[in-house]
Amino acid sequence: MDDVEVGQVDITAVPTTFGGSVVLLDVREDDEWQRGHAAGAQHIPMGDVPARIAEIDPDAELYVICHAGGRSLRVANYLARNGYTPVNVEGGMLAWAGAGRPVITDAGGAGSI
Repeated sequence: MDDVEVGQVDITAVPTTFGGSVVLLDVREDDEWQRGHAAGAQHIPMGDVPARIAEIDPDAELYVICHAGGRSLRVANYLARNGYTPVNVEGGMLAWAGAGRPVITDAGGAGSI
């Protein structure tokens, strides 16, 4: 099957708050997530996405993010082939943090990338 063209978005075009109809899907591994993530992001590691796809709202405005943008693009392509309309966040969490956006831990403290 041909790859569906997935949109790419610069960090400046990504919302800063998530929930409800706007989802930031973080597909990094558990240890990366625990070091730091965006507040309100949904975490499903890349390898778990096929088994947990039902947890992702198909009607949401869906942004997919990883560390630098490679894994999230693969996940976005997978989701697009399965009826979703995801957007890949170029530069990933490196770009998020580089833009001065907050990175937190599960406990709510300051996190790192």
